Amino acid sequence: MAGTASQRFLQERESFWLLRRDSYVVAPDRYSDAELLIAVAARDLEAMRELYDRHAAWLSVRLARRCSDCEVVADALQDTFVAVWQKPATFRGQGDVAAWLWGIAIRRLVSRLRGRKDVVLPLEPLQAGVVPAAEEQVLLSVEYGDLGQALTRLSPEMRAVIQAVVLDGLTTREAARLLRMPEGSVKTRLSRAKVQLRAALVEGVQ
Repeated sequence: MAGTASQRFLQERESFWLLRRDSYVVAPDRYSDAELLIAVAARDLEAMRELYDRHAAWLSVRLARRCSDCEVVADALQDTFVAVWQKPATFRGQGDVAAWLWGIAIRRLVSRLRGRKDVVLPLEPLQAGVVPAAEEQVLLSVEYGDLGQALTRLSPEMRAVIQAVVLDGLTTREAARLLRMPEGSVKTRLSRAKVQLRAALVEGVQ
């Protein structure tokens, strides 16, 4: 299955470049993200600019939801697109380019936070009786559907662990670095959060 997807991507790449070679003017916004990555692999700066314009804003916003230091977020965002420029071929044509970019971005953020004790992460616990902000509930609902609704019912600490490990795809070690807690605590909270999420999702179906 994976091999078929990779072969299809390679075939599309060859066809794409035949079309580009025969055209006099190319407008980058006419192409998909995957096609832009193919152009980036051929050192096309216009394609790189288009990819940046499409994705930099939402990546920055999402990184800022993981880290409150705007300079760290800006550095992680820059590191992300440097990595894309250097190794665009790491995208194998499987899945969505945006998800692939986020995987790079969140790991660059983790790297930037390593050893930084002065950066404040936006994970302050809610006061008793206070529900998550309406904006946060809407964002989670739009982004993750029923799971997003269930996430709003978790404590901020458990929600942060689920976001890091389940939604962002980090390992428990990477999540521990991001959240600044022992890896054992990440595993414990992850286990408890999954139990609560499962119960909330089952309750929502009934």
